[in-house]
Amino acid sequence: MIRDLATILGPRHAGALRLYLAWLVAYAVLEGVAIAFLAPVLAALLTGDGTGASVWLLGMAGAVLMACVARYQQAMKGFSLALVVLTTVHERLGDHVASLPLGWFSSEKIGRLSQSATDGTTMVTNVFAHFLTPVVTGVLTPATLAVVIALTDWRLGLAVAVWAPFIYWAHRWSSTWIGRTEEAVDAAGATASARVVEFARAQPVLRAFGRTTDAGYQPLEDAIEAQRRANGSVLSTTFPRLLVGGLSVQVAFVTLISVGVLLVLGGTLDAVALVALLALAARLAGPLAEAAARSGLLRMANNDLRRLAALFAEKGLPEPIQPAPLTEPGRIEFDQVAFGYRPGAPVLRDVSFRVDPRTMTAIIGDSGSGKTTIIRLIMRFFDVDGGSVRVGGRDVRELDGTTLMGQLSPVMQDVYLFNDTLEANIRVGRPDATAEEVREAARLAGVEDIVARLPEGWNTPVGEGGALLSGGERQRVSVARAVLKNAPIVLLDEATAALDPANERFIEQTMRGLKARSTLLVVAHRPRTIVAADQILFLRGGRIIDVGTHDGLLARNAEYARFWHDRHRAQGWRLMAKEEIA
Repeated sequence: MIRDLATILGPRHAGALRLYLAWLVAYAVLEGVAIAFLAPVLAALLTGDGTGASVWLLGMAGAVLMACVARYQQAMKGFSLALVVLTTVHERLGDHVASLPLGWFSSEKIGRLSQSATDGTTMVTNVFAHFLTPVVTGVLTPATLAVVIALTDWRLGLAVAVWAPFIYWAHRWSSTWIGRTEEAVDAAGATASARVVEFARAQPVLRAFGRTTDAGYQPLEDAIEAQRRANGSVLSTTFPRLLVGGLSVQVAFVTLISVGVLLVLGGTLDAVALVALLALAARLAGPLAEAAARSGLLRMANNDLRRLAALFAEKGLPEPIQPAPLTEPGRIEFDQVAFGYRPGAPVLRDVSFRVDPRTMTAIIGDSGSGKTTIIRLIMRFFDVDGGSVRVGGRDVRELDGTTLMGQLSPVMQDVYLFNDTLEANIRVGRPDATAEEVREAARLAGVEDIVARLPEGWNTPVGEGGALLSGGERQRVSVARAVLKNAPIVLLDEATAALDPANERFIEQTMRGLKARSTLLVVAHRPRTIVAADQILFLRGGRIIDVGTHDGLLARNAEYARFWHDRHRAQGWRLMAKEEIA
Protein backbone atom coordinates (compact mmCIF):
# COMPACT_ATOMS: atom_id res chain seq x y z
CA MET A 1 0.00 0.00 0.00
CA ILE A 2 2.78 2.45 0.87
CA ARG A 3 4.38 1.83 -2.51
CA ASP A 4 1.04 2.51 -4.22
CA LEU A 5 0.61 5.73 -2.22
CA ALA A 6 4.08 6.85 -3.26
CA THR A 7 3.25 6.11 -6.91
CA ILE A 8 -0.02 8.04 -6.74
CA LEU A 9 1.50 11.06 -4.96
CA GLY A 10 4.52 11.14 -7.25
CA PRO A 11 8.23 11.74 -6.57
CA ARG A 12 7.60 15.37 -5.67
CA HIS A 13 5.73 14.38 -2.50
CA ALA A 14 7.77 11.29 -1.56
CA GLY A 15 9.53 13.18 1.25
CA ALA A 16 6.23 14.43 2.67
CA LEU A 17 4.88 10.88 2.66
CA ARG A 18 7.92 9.57 4.52
CA LEU A 19 7.65 12.37 7.09
CA TYR A 20 3.95 11.59 7.62
CA LEU A 21 4.71 7.91 8.16
CA ALA A 22 7.52 8.76 10.60
CA TRP A 23 5.18 10.92 12.70
CA LEU A 24 2.50 8.21 12.54
CA VAL A 25 4.91 5.56 13.81
CA ALA A 26 6.17 7.93 16.51
CA TYR A 27 2.62 8.63 17.65
CA ALA A 28 1.75 4.92 17.84
CA VAL A 29 4.87 4.07 19.86
CA LEU A 30 4.56 7.09 22.17
CA GLU A 31 0.94 6.20 22.86
CA GLY A 32 2.09 2.74 23.91
CA VAL A 33 4.81 4.26 26.10
CA ALA A 34 2.29 6.60 27.75
CA ILE A 35 -0.03 3.69 28.49
CA ALA A 36 2.91 1.63 29.79
CA PHE A 37 3.36 4.15 32.64
CA LEU A 38 0.00 2.94 33.94
CA ALA A 39 1.56 -0.24 35.36
CA PRO A 40 4.07 1.40 37.77
CA VAL A 41 1.51 4.08 38.73
CA LEU A 42 -1.01 1.38 39.76
CA ALA A 43 1.66 -0.67 41.49
CA ALA A 44 2.77 2.35 43.51
CA LEU A 45 -0.79 3.26 44.47
CA LEU A 46 -1.68 -0.30 45.49
CA THR A 47 1.38 -0.47 47.75
CA GLY A 48 0.75 2.99 49.25
CA ASP A 49 3.80 4.61 47.65
CA GLY A 50 2.38 8.10 46.95
CA THR A 51 5.74 9.66 46.09
CA GLY A 52 6.56 6.93 43.60
CA ALA A 53 3.11 7.24 42.05
CA SER A 54 3.63 11.00 41.62
CA VAL A 55 6.98 10.47 39.89
CA TRP A 56 5.49 7.89 37.54
CA LEU A 57 2.55 10.20 36.84
CA LEU A 58 4.96 12.96 35.80
CA GLY A 59 6.62 10.54 33.42
CA MET A 60 3.22 9.57 32.04
CA ALA A 61 2.31 13.24 31.56
CA GLY A 62 5.53 13.81 29.60
CA ALA A 63 4.86 10.78 27.40
CA VAL A 64 1.25 11.89 26.83
CA LEU A 65 2.43 15.37 25.85
CA MET A 66 4.88 13.96 23.32
CA ALA A 67 2.18 11.61 21.98
CA CYS A 68 -0.17 14.57 21.54
CA VAL A 69 2.48 16.48 19.59
CA ALA A 70 3.11 13.43 17.39
CA ARG A 71 -0.62 12.92 16.89
CA TYR A 72 -1.09 16.54 15.83
CA GLN A 73 1.85 16.36 13.43
CA GLN A 74 0.74 13.15 11.78
CA ALA A 75 -2.82 14.41 11.50
CA MET A 76 -1.73 17.66 9.85
CA LYS A 77 0.73 15.86 7.55
CA GLY A 78 -2.00 13.41 6.57
CA PHE A 79 -4.43 16.26 5.93
CA SER A 80 -1.85 17.98 3.73
CA LEU A 81 -1.28 14.82 1.69
CA ALA A 82 -5.04 14.29 1.31
CA LEU A 83 -5.27 17.87 0.05
CA VAL A 84 -2.46 17.16 -2.41
CA VAL A 85 -4.44 14.21 -3.73
CA LEU A 86 -7.60 16.25 -4.18
CA THR A 87 -5.83 19.13 -5.93
CA THR A 88 -3.14 17.47 -8.04
CA VAL A 89 -3.82 13.78 -8.73
CA HIS A 90 -6.38 14.39 -11.48
CA GLU A 91 -3.99 16.80 -13.18
CA ARG A 92 -1.08 14.36 -12.87
CA LEU A 93 -3.27 11.52 -14.10
CA GLY A 94 -4.34 13.61 -17.08
CA ASP A 95 -0.74 14.46 -17.92
CA HIS A 96 0.26 10.82 -17.60
CA VAL A 97 -2.63 9.56 -19.73
CA ALA A 98 -1.66 12.08 -22.40
CA SER A 99 1.75 10.38 -22.63
CA LEU A 100 0.29 6.90 -23.21
CA PRO A 101 0.18 5.43 -26.71
CA LEU A 102 -3.15 6.01 -28.42
CA GLY A 103 -3.53 2.26 -28.82
CA TRP A 104 -3.90 1.98 -25.04
CA PHE A 105 -7.32 3.62 -25.06
CA SER A 106 -9.66 0.67 -25.40
CA SER A 107 -13.22 0.98 -24.09
CA GLU A 108 -12.39 -1.31 -21.15
CA LYS A 109 -9.38 0.76 -20.09
CA ILE A 110 -11.26 4.02 -20.49
CA GLY A 111 -13.99 2.66 -18.19
CA ARG A 112 -11.40 1.63 -15.62
CA LEU A 113 -9.72 5.02 -15.91
CA SER A 114 -13.01 6.78 -15.20
CA GLN A 115 -13.82 4.61 -12.19
CA SER A 116 -10.33 4.81 -10.69
CA ALA A 117 -10.09 8.56 -11.22
CA THR A 118 -13.20 9.03 -9.06
CA ASP A 119 -13.37 6.16 -6.56
CA GLY A 120 -9.60 5.78 -6.30
CA THR A 121 -9.00 9.45 -5.56
CA THR A 122 -11.68 9.47 -2.87
CA MET A 123 -10.22 6.33 -1.33
CA VAL A 124 -6.73 7.84 -1.10
CA THR A 125 -8.09 10.71 0.98
CA ASN A 126 -9.96 8.22 3.19
CA VAL A 127 -6.74 6.30 3.78
CA PHE A 128 -5.10 9.39 5.25
CA ALA A 129 -8.21 10.58 7.08
CA HIS A 130 -9.80 7.40 8.45
CA PHE A 131 -8.05 4.11 7.77
CA LEU A 132 -4.27 4.19 8.13
CA THR A 133 -3.95 5.80 11.57
CA PRO A 134 -6.25 3.33 13.44
CA VAL A 135 -4.57 0.33 11.82
CA VAL A 136 -1.00 1.50 12.44
CA THR A 137 -1.69 2.49 16.03
CA GLY A 138 -3.74 -0.68 16.47
CA VAL A 139 -0.62 -2.70 15.66
CA LEU A 140 2.32 -0.66 16.98
CA THR A 141 0.72 0.52 20.25
CA PRO A 142 -0.07 -3.07 21.38
CA ALA A 143 3.37 -4.17 20.18
CA THR A 144 4.96 -1.51 22.41
CA LEU A 145 2.85 -2.69 25.36
CA ALA A 146 3.76 -6.31 24.64
CA VAL A 147 7.46 -5.39 24.85
CA VAL A 148 6.85 -3.66 28.21
CA ILE A 149 4.99 -6.74 29.53
CA ALA A 150 7.81 -9.03 28.37
CA LEU A 151 10.41 -6.82 30.06
CA THR A 152 8.38 -6.89 33.27
CA ASP A 153 7.70 -10.64 33.29
CA TRP A 154 9.09 -12.87 30.57
CA ARG A 155 6.46 -15.56 31.14
CA LEU A 156 3.57 -13.20 30.44
CA GLY A 157 5.56 -11.85 27.50
CA LEU A 158 5.91 -15.40 26.21
CA ALA A 159 2.13 -15.87 26.43
CA VAL A 160 1.65 -12.72 24.36
CA ALA A 161 4.28 -13.85 21.85
CA VAL A 162 2.64 -17.25 21.42
CA TRP A 163 -0.70 -15.70 20.52
CA ALA A 164 0.68 -12.95 18.29
CA PRO A 165 0.99 -15.16 15.15
CA PHE A 166 -2.58 -16.39 15.57
CA ILE A 167 -3.89 -12.83 15.87
CA TYR A 168 -1.89 -11.85 12.81
CA TRP A 169 -3.14 -14.86 10.84
CA ALA A 170 -6.77 -14.16 11.80
CA HIS A 171 -6.52 -10.53 10.72
CA ARG A 172 -4.71 -11.44 7.50
CA TRP A 173 -7.24 -14.15 6.69
CA SER A 174 -10.23 -11.90 7.26
CA SER A 175 -8.80 -8.90 5.39
CA THR A 176 -7.80 -11.09 2.43
CA TRP A 177 -11.31 -12.45 2.09
CA ILE A 178 -12.78 -8.98 2.43
CA GLY A 179 -10.42 -7.73 -0.28
CA ARG A 180 -11.46 -10.54 -2.62
CA THR A 181 -15.12 -9.81 -1.94
CA GLU A 182 -14.58 -6.13 -2.74
CA GLU A 183 -12.84 -7.00 -6.00
CA ALA A 184 -15.80 -9.19 -6.99
CA VAL A 185 -18.24 -6.41 -6.08
CA ASP A 186 -16.19 -3.88 -8.06
CA ALA A 187 -16.03 -6.13 -11.12
CA ALA A 188 -19.73 -6.89 -10.96
CA GLY A 189 -20.55 -3.19 -10.59
CA ALA A 190 -18.39 -2.27 -13.57
CA THR A 191 -20.03 -4.96 -15.69
CA ALA A 192 -23.53 -3.88 -14.66
CA SER A 193 -22.73 -0.24 -15.48
CA ALA A 194 -21.44 -1.24 -18.90
CA ARG A 195 -24.58 -3.29 -19.57
CA VAL A 196 -26.84 -0.38 -18.58
CA VAL A 197 -25.04 1.91 -21.03
CA GLU A 198 -25.17 -0.81 -23.68
CA PHE A 199 -28.91 -1.29 -23.07
CA ALA A 200 -29.53 2.45 -23.47
CA ARG A 201 -27.45 2.75 -26.63
CA ALA A 202 -28.96 -0.37 -28.19
CA GLN A 203 -32.57 0.77 -27.85
CA PRO A 204 -33.09 1.32 -31.61
CA VAL A 205 -31.87 -2.21 -32.39
CA LEU A 206 -33.71 -3.85 -29.50
CA ARG A 207 -37.01 -2.17 -30.29
CA ALA A 208 -36.65 -2.86 -33.99
CA PHE A 209 -36.56 -6.55 -33.19
CA GLY A 210 -39.35 -6.43 -30.64
CA ARG A 211 -37.18 -6.49 -27.51
CA THR A 212 -39.37 -4.19 -25.42
CA THR A 213 -39.18 -3.64 -21.65
CA ASP A 214 -41.46 -6.62 -21.07
CA ALA A 215 -39.18 -8.87 -23.09
CA GLY A 216 -36.18 -7.76 -21.06
CA TYR A 217 -32.52 -7.78 -22.01
CA GLN A 218 -30.82 -10.91 -20.76
CA PRO A 219 -27.20 -9.61 -20.58
CA LEU A 220 -28.38 -6.70 -18.41
CA GLU A 221 -30.50 -8.95 -16.20
CA ASP A 222 -27.60 -11.37 -15.77
CA ALA A 223 -25.24 -8.51 -14.85
CA ILE A 224 -27.70 -7.09 -12.30
CA GLU A 225 -28.18 -10.55 -10.79
CA ALA A 226 -24.41 -11.03 -10.58
CA GLN A 227 -24.09 -7.65 -8.88
CA ARG A 228 -26.83 -8.59 -6.39
CA ARG A 229 -25.06 -11.84 -5.55
CA ALA A 230 -21.74 -10.04 -5.16
CA ASN A 231 -23.23 -7.46 -2.80
CA GLY A 232 -24.97 -10.18 -0.84
CA SER A 233 -21.68 -12.00 -0.40
CA VAL A 234 -20.38 -9.00 1.54
CA LEU A 235 -22.75 -9.84 4.39
CA SER A 236 -22.15 -13.58 4.27
CA THR A 237 -18.36 -13.45 4.12
CA THR A 238 -17.24 -10.17 5.68
CA PHE A 239 -18.86 -10.09 9.10
CA PRO A 240 -18.08 -13.70 10.15
CA ARG A 241 -14.43 -13.11 9.32
CA LEU A 242 -14.35 -9.84 11.18
CA LEU A 243 -15.74 -11.68 14.22
CA VAL A 244 -12.93 -14.22 13.95
CA GLY A 245 -10.37 -11.40 14.04
CA GLY A 246 -11.95 -9.85 17.12
CA LEU A 247 -12.38 -13.24 18.80
CA SER A 248 -8.68 -14.04 18.45
CA VAL A 249 -7.84 -10.87 20.43
CA GLN A 250 -10.26 -11.73 23.22
CA VAL A 251 -9.00 -15.32 23.46
CA ALA A 252 -5.43 -14.04 23.74
CA PHE A 253 -6.48 -11.68 26.55
CA VAL A 254 -8.20 -14.51 28.45
CA THR A 255 -5.09 -16.66 27.99
CA LEU A 256 -2.91 -13.91 29.43
CA ILE A 257 -5.18 -13.57 32.47
CA SER A 258 -5.12 -17.34 33.02
CA VAL A 259 -1.33 -17.49 32.89
CA GLY A 260 -1.06 -14.57 35.32
CA VAL A 261 -3.48 -16.14 37.78
CA LEU A 262 -1.56 -19.43 37.67
CA LEU A 263 1.69 -17.58 38.33
CA VAL A 264 0.14 -15.75 41.31
CA LEU A 265 -1.28 -19.01 42.71
CA GLY A 266 2.11 -20.63 42.26
CA GLY A 267 3.72 -17.83 44.24
CA THR A 268 6.03 -16.73 41.45
CA LEU A 269 4.26 -13.47 40.62
CA ASP A 270 3.06 -10.75 42.95
CA ALA A 271 -0.67 -10.09 42.81
CA VAL A 272 -0.12 -6.32 42.69
CA ALA A 273 2.21 -6.71 39.72
CA LEU A 274 -0.39 -8.93 38.02
CA VAL A 275 -3.11 -6.31 38.43
CA ALA A 276 -0.83 -3.64 36.98
CA LEU A 277 0.16 -5.82 34.02
CA LEU A 278 -3.43 -6.84 33.32
CA ALA A 279 -4.32 -3.15 33.14
CA LEU A 280 -1.76 -2.89 30.36
CA ALA A 281 -3.10 -6.04 28.72
CA ALA A 282 -6.61 -4.57 28.74
CA ARG A 283 -5.30 -1.54 26.90
CA LEU A 284 -3.55 -3.89 24.49
CA ALA A 285 -6.82 -5.56 23.44
CA GLY A 286 -8.67 -2.34 22.54
CA PRO A 287 -6.37 -1.08 19.74
CA LEU A 288 -6.06 -4.60 18.34
CA ALA A 289 -9.84 -4.88 18.10
CA GLU A 290 -9.95 -1.48 16.38
CA ALA A 291 -7.27 -2.58 13.93
CA ALA A 292 -9.26 -5.75 13.21
CA ALA A 293 -12.37 -3.69 12.47
CA ARG A 294 -10.47 -1.32 10.18
CA SER A 295 -8.21 -3.83 8.47
CA GLY A 296 -10.98 -5.01 6.14
CA LEU A 297 -11.74 -1.45 5.09
CA LEU A 298 -8.04 -0.81 4.61
CA ARG A 299 -7.79 -3.89 2.39
CA MET A 300 -10.71 -2.64 0.31
CA ALA A 301 -9.01 0.74 0.06
CA ASN A 302 -5.81 -1.00 -0.96
CA ASN A 303 -7.61 -2.52 -3.95
CA ASP A 304 -8.64 0.94 -5.13
CA LEU A 305 -5.14 2.30 -4.55
CA ARG A 306 -3.61 -0.58 -6.49
CA ARG A 307 -5.90 0.04 -9.45
CA LEU A 308 -5.15 3.78 -9.42
CA ALA A 309 -1.40 3.18 -9.02
CA ALA A 310 -1.54 0.73 -11.94
CA LEU A 311 -2.72 3.58 -14.17
CA PHE A 312 0.31 5.66 -13.16
CA ALA A 313 2.51 2.61 -13.76
CA GLU A 314 1.38 2.27 -17.38
CA LYS A 315 4.38 2.93 -19.60
CA GLY A 316 4.08 5.76 -22.07
CA LEU A 317 5.81 5.71 -25.42
CA PRO A 318 9.40 6.85 -24.88
CA GLU A 319 10.08 10.39 -26.06
CA PRO A 320 13.50 11.33 -27.44
CA ILE A 321 15.69 13.43 -25.17
CA GLN A 322 16.69 15.57 -28.14
CA PRO A 323 14.01 15.35 -30.87
CA ALA A 324 15.39 15.21 -34.39
CA PRO A 325 14.44 17.94 -36.87
CA LEU A 326 12.33 17.09 -39.91
CA THR A 327 14.25 16.81 -43.15
CA GLU A 328 11.51 15.92 -45.68
CA PRO A 329 8.12 17.27 -44.55
CA GLY A 330 5.21 15.43 -46.10
CA ARG A 331 7.07 12.17 -46.83
CA ILE A 332 6.12 8.77 -45.37
CA GLU A 333 8.35 5.67 -45.46
CA PHE A 334 7.99 2.14 -44.11
CA ASP A 335 11.19 0.10 -44.03
CA GLN A 336 10.75 -3.65 -43.42
CA VAL A 337 8.11 -3.03 -40.75
CA ALA A 338 6.88 -5.93 -38.66
CA PHE A 339 4.14 -5.50 -36.08
CA GLY A 340 1.57 -7.49 -34.09
CA TYR A 341 -0.89 -6.48 -31.40
CA ARG A 342 -0.01 -9.65 -29.46
CA PRO A 343 3.26 -11.62 -29.30
CA GLY A 344 3.31 -14.39 -31.86
CA ALA A 345 0.40 -12.95 -33.88
CA PRO A 346 1.94 -10.66 -36.54
CA VAL A 347 -0.37 -8.29 -38.42
CA LEU A 348 2.24 -6.69 -40.69
CA ARG A 349 5.21 -8.61 -42.12
CA ASP A 350 8.18 -6.96 -43.82
CA VAL A 351 6.17 -3.98 -45.10
CA SER A 352 8.15 -1.41 -47.10
CA PHE A 353 6.89 1.49 -49.20
CA ARG A 354 7.38 5.22 -49.75
CA VAL A 355 4.83 8.02 -50.16
CA ASP A 356 6.19 11.19 -51.76
CA PRO A 357 4.99 14.65 -50.78
CA ARG A 358 1.81 15.96 -52.43
CA THR A 359 0.82 12.63 -53.89
CA MET A 360 -2.14 10.39 -53.20
CA THR A 361 -1.59 6.77 -52.15
CA ALA A 362 -4.45 4.32 -51.72
CA ILE A 363 -4.11 1.31 -49.42
CA ILE A 364 -6.39 -1.54 -50.49
CA GLY A 365 -6.85 -5.14 -49.45
CA ASP A 366 -9.22 -7.57 -47.79
CA SER A 367 -10.49 -7.05 -44.26
CA GLY A 368 -7.80 -7.85 -41.71
CA SER A 369 -4.93 -7.37 -44.15
CA GLY A 370 -3.40 -4.55 -42.04
CA LYS A 371 -4.62 -1.35 -43.74
CA THR A 372 -5.77 0.46 -40.58
CA THR A 373 -2.71 -0.82 -38.70
CA ILE A 374 -0.49 1.09 -41.14
CA ILE A 375 -2.40 4.29 -40.35
CA ARG A 376 -2.05 3.66 -36.62
CA LEU A 377 1.69 3.08 -36.84
CA ILE A 378 2.15 6.34 -38.75
CA MET A 379 0.35 8.14 -35.88
CA ARG A 380 2.45 6.06 -33.44
CA PHE A 381 -0.44 4.42 -31.66
CA PHE A 382 2.14 1.70 -31.06
CA ASP A 383 5.84 1.15 -31.73
CA VAL A 384 6.81 -1.38 -34.37
CA ASP A 385 8.28 -4.77 -33.51
CA GLY A 386 10.82 -4.51 -36.31
CA GLY A 387 11.92 -2.08 -39.00
CA SER A 388 11.08 1.61 -38.91
CA VAL A 389 8.32 4.07 -39.76
CA ARG A 390 9.57 7.46 -40.96
CA VAL A 391 7.53 10.64 -41.21
CA GLY A 392 9.09 13.81 -42.57
CA GLY A 393 12.36 11.96 -43.12
CA ARG A 394 12.71 10.86 -39.48
CA ASP A 395 11.87 7.70 -37.57
CA VAL A 396 8.72 8.48 -35.59
CA ARG A 397 10.60 7.35 -32.47
CA GLU A 398 13.02 10.25 -33.00
CA LEU A 399 10.19 12.81 -33.04
CA ASP A 400 8.38 14.26 -30.05
CA GLY A 401 4.60 13.87 -30.07
CA THR A 402 3.92 17.52 -30.92
CA THR A 403 6.17 17.47 -33.98
CA LEU A 404 4.79 14.16 -35.23
CA MET A 405 1.12 15.12 -34.86
CA GLY A 406 1.92 18.52 -36.37
CA GLN A 407 2.70 16.63 -39.59
CA LEU A 408 -0.57 14.67 -39.59
CA SER A 409 -4.27 15.37 -40.07
CA PRO A 410 -6.28 12.16 -39.53
CA VAL A 411 -9.80 11.66 -40.88
CA MET A 412 -11.12 8.45 -39.37
CA GLN A 413 -14.23 6.44 -40.20
CA ASP A 414 -15.59 6.77 -36.67
CA VAL A 415 -15.82 10.52 -36.06
CA TYR A 416 -16.28 11.95 -32.57
CA LEU A 417 -17.70 15.44 -32.18
CA PHE A 418 -17.71 17.25 -28.85
CA ASN A 419 -20.89 18.52 -27.23
CA ASP A 420 -20.14 22.03 -28.42
CA THR A 421 -21.02 24.30 -31.32
CA LEU A 422 -20.41 23.35 -34.92
CA GLU A 423 -17.74 26.03 -35.27
CA ALA A 424 -15.94 24.92 -32.09
CA ASN A 425 -15.79 21.35 -33.41
CA ILE A 426 -14.12 22.52 -36.62
CA ARG A 427 -11.71 24.73 -34.67
CA VAL A 428 -10.32 21.59 -33.00
CA GLY A 429 -8.20 21.39 -36.14
CA ARG A 430 -6.55 24.73 -35.35
CA PRO A 431 -7.94 26.72 -32.40
CA ASP A 432 -6.15 29.95 -33.36
CA ALA A 433 -7.60 30.04 -36.91
CA THR A 434 -9.42 33.16 -38.03
CA ALA A 435 -13.14 33.15 -38.75
CA GLU A 436 -12.39 33.46 -42.48
CA GLU A 437 -10.12 30.38 -42.37
CA VAL A 438 -12.80 28.38 -40.57
CA ARG A 439 -15.39 29.41 -43.18
CA GLU A 440 -13.06 28.49 -46.04
CA ALA A 441 -12.34 25.04 -44.56
CA ALA A 442 -16.07 24.51 -44.08
CA ARG A 443 -16.74 25.52 -47.70
CA LEU A 444 -14.14 23.08 -49.05
CA ALA A 445 -15.59 20.23 -46.96
CA GLY A 446 -19.21 21.02 -47.83
CA VAL A 447 -20.14 22.04 -44.29
CA GLU A 448 -21.88 25.22 -45.47
CA ASP A 449 -24.94 23.16 -46.41
CA ILE A 450 -25.09 21.84 -42.85
CA VAL A 451 -24.80 25.36 -41.41
CA ALA A 452 -27.71 26.54 -43.54
CA ARG A 453 -30.14 24.01 -42.09
CA LEU A 454 -29.12 24.28 -38.44
CA PRO A 455 -31.34 26.54 -36.29
CA GLU A 456 -28.47 28.59 -34.86
CA GLY A 457 -26.05 28.19 -37.74
CA TRP A 458 -22.41 28.08 -36.66
CA ASN A 459 -23.40 28.40 -33.00
CA THR A 460 -25.65 25.34 -32.97
CA PRO A 461 -24.58 22.70 -30.40
CA VAL A 462 -24.18 19.38 -32.21
CA GLY A 463 -24.86 17.20 -29.15
CA GLU A 464 -22.71 14.57 -27.47
CA GLY A 465 -20.74 12.71 -30.12
CA GLY A 466 -22.41 14.86 -32.79
CA ALA A 467 -25.77 13.17 -32.22
CA LEU A 468 -27.69 15.98 -33.95
CA LEU A 469 -25.83 15.41 -37.23
CA SER A 470 -25.98 12.48 -39.62
CA GLY A 471 -23.00 10.19 -40.09
CA GLY A 472 -22.11 11.83 -43.40
CA GLU A 473 -22.38 15.30 -41.89
CA ARG A 474 -20.10 14.33 -39.02
CA GLN A 475 -17.60 13.05 -41.56
CA ARG A 476 -17.70 16.38 -43.39
CA VAL A 477 -16.97 18.20 -40.14
CA SER A 478 -14.00 15.86 -39.59
CA VAL A 479 -12.68 16.66 -43.06
CA ALA A 480 -13.12 20.39 -42.36
CA ARG A 481 -10.91 19.92 -39.30
CA ALA A 482 -8.23 18.34 -41.47
CA VAL A 483 -8.48 21.12 -44.04
CA LEU A 484 -8.23 23.77 -41.32
CA LYS A 485 -5.20 22.14 -39.73
CA ASN A 486 -3.39 22.30 -43.07
CA ALA A 487 -0.91 19.59 -42.10
CA PRO A 488 1.62 18.24 -44.64
CA ILE A 489 0.09 14.74 -44.44
CA VAL A 490 -3.61 13.77 -44.41
CA LEU A 491 -4.57 10.25 -43.36
CA LEU A 492 -8.01 9.02 -44.37
CA ASP A 493 -9.05 5.69 -42.88
CA GLU A 494 -12.12 4.52 -44.84
CA ALA A 495 -13.49 8.05 -44.67
CA THR A 496 -16.00 7.42 -47.48
CA ALA A 497 -16.82 3.76 -46.82
CA ALA A 498 -20.32 4.32 -45.41
CA LEU A 499 -21.37 7.62 -47.02
CA ASP A 500 -24.30 8.34 -49.25
CA PRO A 501 -23.51 9.64 -52.77
CA ALA A 502 -24.00 13.31 -51.87
CA ASN A 503 -21.65 13.21 -48.86
CA GLU A 504 -19.18 11.04 -50.76
CA ARG A 505 -19.06 13.63 -53.55
CA PHE A 506 -18.22 16.38 -51.05
CA ILE A 507 -15.43 14.31 -49.49
CA GLU A 508 -13.92 13.38 -52.85
CA GLN A 509 -13.94 17.01 -53.98
CA THR A 510 -12.17 17.98 -50.77
CA MET A 511 -9.59 15.23 -51.26
CA ARG A 512 -8.74 16.63 -54.68
CA GLY A 513 -8.24 20.06 -53.13
CA LEU A 514 -6.10 18.63 -50.31
CA LYS A 515 -3.87 16.79 -52.78
CA ALA A 516 -2.63 20.13 -54.14
CA ARG A 517 -1.05 21.03 -50.81
CA SER A 518 -0.73 17.81 -48.75
CA THR A 519 0.31 14.18 -48.97
CA LEU A 520 -2.75 11.91 -48.93
CA LEU A 521 -2.69 8.34 -47.64
CA VAL A 522 -6.13 6.78 -48.04
CA VAL A 523 -7.50 3.43 -46.90
CA ALA A 524 -9.83 3.01 -49.86
CA HIS A 525 -12.76 0.82 -50.92
CA ARG A 526 -14.52 3.01 -53.49
CA PRO A 527 -13.40 2.37 -57.08
CA ARG A 528 -13.30 6.09 -57.92
CA THR A 529 -10.93 6.74 -55.02
CA ILE A 530 -8.68 3.84 -56.04
CA VAL A 531 -8.48 4.94 -59.68
CA ALA A 532 -7.63 8.54 -58.67
CA ALA A 533 -4.57 7.47 -56.62
CA ASP A 534 -1.03 8.11 -57.87
CA GLN A 535 0.08 4.91 -56.13
CA ILE A 536 -1.79 1.86 -54.87
CA LEU A 537 -0.50 -0.43 -52.11
CA PHE A 538 -2.14 -3.84 -52.48
CA LEU A 539 -2.08 -5.75 -49.15
CA ARG A 540 -2.84 -9.37 -48.43
CA GLY A 541 -2.16 -11.19 -45.18
CA GLY A 542 -0.12 -8.35 -43.71
CA ARG A 543 2.21 -8.06 -46.71
CA ILE A 544 2.35 -5.67 -49.65
CA ILE A 545 2.07 -8.00 -52.59
CA ASP A 546 2.22 -5.28 -55.25
CA VAL A 547 2.61 -1.52 -55.71
CA GLY A 548 1.68 0.58 -58.70
CA THR A 549 -0.98 2.57 -60.51
CA HIS A 550 -4.43 1.19 -61.20
CA ASP A 551 -3.76 0.54 -64.86
CA GLY A 552 -0.39 -1.02 -64.20
CA LEU A 553 -1.71 -3.37 -61.49
CA LEU A 554 -4.73 -4.29 -63.56
CA ALA A 555 -2.46 -5.28 -66.44
CA ARG A 556 0.05 -7.39 -64.53
CA ASN A 557 -1.52 -8.63 -61.29
CA ALA A 558 -4.27 -11.21 -61.55
CA GLU A 559 -5.11 -10.97 -57.83
CA TYR A 560 -5.55 -7.21 -58.08
CA ALA A 561 -7.70 -7.66 -61.20
CA ARG A 562 -10.00 -10.03 -59.29
CA PHE A 563 -10.10 -7.63 -56.34
CA TRP A 564 -10.94 -4.70 -58.64
CA HIS A 565 -13.71 -6.51 -60.50
CA ASP A 566 -15.25 -7.68 -57.23
CA ARG A 567 -15.27 -4.09 -55.93
CA HIS A 568 -16.58 -2.75 -59.24
CA ARG A 569 -19.46 -5.24 -59.28
CA ALA A 570 -20.30 -4.46 -55.64
CA GLN A 571 -20.29 -0.73 -56.41
CA GLY A 572 -22.67 -1.33 -59.31
CA TRP A 573 -25.28 -3.20 -57.28
CA ARG A 574 -28.68 -1.58 -57.09
CA LEU A 575 -32.15 -2.46 -55.88
CA MET A 576 -34.37 -3.40 -58.77
CA ALA A 577 -37.94 -2.25 -58.99
CA LYS A 578 -40.69 -4.78 -58.52
CA GLU A 579 -41.51 -4.67 -62.25
CA GLU A 580 -37.85 -5.45 -63.11
CA ILE A 581 -37.89 -8.54 -60.91
CA ALA A 582 -41.06 -9.73 -62.56
